[in-house]
Amino acid sequence: MPTDLSAASDTRVRDALHAAQLYYMQDLTMDAIAVELRTSRSSVSRLLSFARASGLVDIRVRSPLAAPDQLEEEFLRRYSVSAQIVPVPDQMSDVDRLERVAMSAARILGEYFDSNMTMGIAWGSTVSAVSRHLVAKQTHNSQIVQLNGAANYRTTGILYASEILSRFGAAYGAYVQQFPVPAFFDDPATKLALWRERSIRRVLDIQAGMDVALFGLGSPSAEVPSHVFSGGYLTREDFRALTRQGVVGDVATVFYRGDGSYGDLPLNARSSGPDLGMLRRVSRRVCVVSGTAKVASLRGALEAGIVTDLIVDEGTARALVEAPR
Repeated sequence: MPTDLSAASDTRVRDALHAAQLYYMQDLTMDAIAVELRTSRSSVSRLLSFARASGLVDIRVRSPLAAPDQLEEEFLRRYSVSAQIVPVPDQMSDVDRLERVAMSAARILGEYFDSNMTMGIAWGSTVSAVSRHLVAKQTHNSQIVQLNGAANYRTTGILYASEILSRFGAAYGAYVQQFPVPAFFDDPATKLALWRERSIRRVLDIQAGMDVALFGLGSPSAEVPSHVFSGGYLTREDFRALTRQGVVGDVATVFYRGDGSYGDLPLNARSSGPDLGMLRRVSRRVCVVSGTAKVASLRGALEAGIVTDLIVDEGTARALVEAPR
């Protein structure tokens, strides 16, 4: 969980900032800083840790090695996407790989979101992992809006989705707007009728005006199960239909094929997620992906043109670039 900067005393913040400036900007050792601040070396270490956790310090690592740079250039050339490649050992499990990528994404995200902005959040396993590593950043007049409903025939989904959104709200001091509707409607006509209600229309209008959209990609074959595929949202017939229709993944419970097409998929007419055409109008669409099992899903999302910023592990990025299109 991020450190809440607003809950810290002014003295602690001032000392942490002072220690960080001496350590990172003036290259003083911790022993020298301890002498200057008239404290112990261990206290300096704690101040520096607080400075990193609270967002007072933003550490970036730029690799001089060619491989990640070449991959990022390839994503930019092929898809006009700004990619952040996260180095992860090839032998690492997909569970640990997700945590590494989620931690990097959580630290990068603060660069994209600020005061007077709205960020749309698509719940899921990946975004849930990101939410656990957020770095606190105080913003003003900002809001977090849920992009798709979470209820199914077994649960309201409110606890699951609200926990994720609450972490984002707490990290950024932002107002949280939930979207208490089913993930999928039984009848498309029910969705259309509900979408005309003023209370629902208000949330849809907030979604349409968002500045940043954050989402992972669902995949039926991932080692870390995508929540939409494992959480009781789809019936066996739904799975069979999606397979017949060539579906490779979803964004916020909206499905797409490997070529990026999605408009004629019947299940999308019942989905509460945002139309991908509307999503493409958002100025910044941040996609977080890990695990080579999601290569097909990632390629489909890139072909659909719904990603502007990609945060992905190096193995998955390399697998996508090297695989036949």
